[in-house]
Amino acid sequence: MSRNNSLQEEQLTESGYYILLALLVPMHGYGISKYIEELTEKEVIIGPATLYTMLKKMQEQDYIELAGEEGRRKIYKLTERGLKVITMEKERRYKMALHGAEAFSRLER
Repeated sequence: MSRNNSLQEEQLTESGYYILLALLVPMHGYGISKYIEELTEKEVIIGPATLYTMLKKMQEQDYIELAGEEGRRKIYKLTERGLKVITMEKERRYKMALHGAEAFSRLER
């Protein structure tokens, strides 16, 4: 599938998408997990092993960085690159939903 942008390789997994959405506001790992559960009405649950593996990977990709610590909890925040990636991914997924709605509307005709 061809996409017309310089961040083509930046397509996110479902977990990655929801983690970056959560980090539109800086928070710690447990807060990220709980926010995603609430946002998706428990349709998406990311376990601790997956979450912390993804957070490490996203730091390496310069999508997120440490914003500080509250006791033993590390607070993560989006980087400028991370904000660009989640913005592009939100738009891509929105267009996909529109395409799906258009395709299904043919059943009603």
